[in-house]
Amino acid sequence: MNRIGLLVGVVLAALILATSTLFIVDQRQLAVVYALGEIKEVITAPGLKVKLPPPFQNVVFLDKRIQTLDSPETRPIFTAEKKSLVIDWLVKWRIAEPRQFIRNNGTDMRNLEMRLSPVVQAAFNEEITKRDVRAVLSGERDKIMQDVRNRMADEAKAFGIEIIDVRIKRVDFVADITDSVYRRMESERKQVANQLRSQGAAEGEKIRADADRQREVIIAEAYRDAQKLKGEGDAKASALYAESYGRDAQFAQFYRSLEAYRATFRNKSDVMVLDPNNEFFKAMRGATEGAPRR
Repeated sequence: MNRIGLLVGVVLAALILATSTLFIVDQRQLAVVYALGEIKEVITAPGLKVKLPPPFQNVVFLDKRIQTLDSPETRPIFTAEKKSLVIDWLVKWRIAEPRQFIRNNGTDMRNLEMRLSPVVQAAFNEEITKRDVRAVLSGERDKIMQDVRNRMADEAKAFGIEIIDVRIKRVDFVADITDSVYRRMESERKQVANQLRSQGAAEGEKIRADADRQREVIIAEAYRDAQKLKGEGDAKASALYAESYGRDAQFAQFYRSLEAYRATFRNKSDVMVLDPNNEFFKAMRGATEGAPRR
């Protein structure tokens, strides 16, 4: 039993010693080995590593991946023509010198972000104040980001980091100016819409006037053709009547009398008071007097 207990004790002691002297460096991390409070070694290669047990040595891990710093607050920046703009930006960075990084910021990356944000904001201020709104919005946007990155190069070395990229996410006017810009844009759009409406109304009136003119022309031409056909028909009818009347004068006189009666007594209520011997009733007084002979 004593041997078993001794063996277990040795195994436990070996495990404790192994856990206190062995550590694993992940490929996404770098390890900083401290010896009595001072940086003894920085390990960037991943794998299983060995150190002295505490309190002689201890290890701190840092993330060596690319980090993103977003603008913590949106402060207005004045352009060259004294226009106030609000700019949202981001910075991509990573640890380049672990010893320098730890000396200036410790092992908490939030310390670096708190110190780096004012520096980036100041760099943007210096670049924006040299340019007008048009240049900031479109014309020189890429150059502004490149200039800010160049300005940050020396500052980054002091922090022990490397600036990978600087980007402008959004550029906007402050609230009061934004409202005035929107009102002006709305007024301009309304002006354009009214102009288009007036042009459309004028074009519509032109089309309607042209259609009315064409209608009048078509009606006039149709009336002309109708009158021409009617005249030709009347002429042919007159010729036929004249030819018929010329063949038998008595029949023609009798037919005209019937037409006169038809026109006079059109309605049942029509009444005429005339002398029975009047020439108007000659055709009614007998076949021998008014009817044509056959």
